[in-house]
Amino acid sequence: MKIVIVDDDRFICASLKTILQADPEIEVAAVGASGEEAVRLYESVRPDILLTDIRMDGMSGLEAGERILRTYPNARILFLTTFSDNEYIVKALRMGAKGYLIKQNAETIATALKAVMSGQSVFGGEIVAKLPSFISGPAKHDLSEFGVGERETEIIEHVAKGLNNKEIADALYLSEGTVRNYLSVILDKLGLRDRTQLAVFYHNQGGL
Repeated sequence: MKIVIVDDDRFICASLKTILQADPEIEVAAVGASGEEAVRLYESVRPDILLTDIRMDGMSGLEAGERILRTYPNARILFLTTFSDNEYIVKALRMGAKGYLIKQNAETIATALKAVMSGQSVFGGEIVAKLPSFISGPAKHDLSEFGVGERETEIIEHVAKGLNNKEIADALYLSEGTVRNYLSVILDKLGLRDRTQLAVFYHNQGGL
């Protein structure tokens, strides 16, 4: 797995490079210190994953991510930052970032990179806890292009709000077993693994 690290703190860049290169599955191909460098390095190195900070002088990590994804829509971008501002999280979700982690436990980053490489989305516990607060109003998003019906969309919205199966069943006047069956079918349709990925999918489709 080839990655590029971008952070305007040179010490953090060096530390991350040392930690990650200790894993035989990870190659740190380049490091940068700005959004402009993130774009340039992505284009020249074409890494499997771009691991980038958000707040940097000049172009931010979010701006760099948006520019990269416009040209390379399949780019895997994982944000690693000290900031959990709602505005940043929403922008990251909307642009299609593969993850958003808070700089706390550096030893978990290698695991997160491998999860992203395997097709998963990775959001730290602090971020997942915030997702329900971004939801408001009744289900109104058309997910028919994914083969998802209106009732299934309602269930997805309730999952994104953080409701468990019993709470969803009570809200929609269904049995818990029916909710479980719906969720199994929905995850299968969308090729997702769990409720967290389903909530992230919903937000990526504009369900904010």
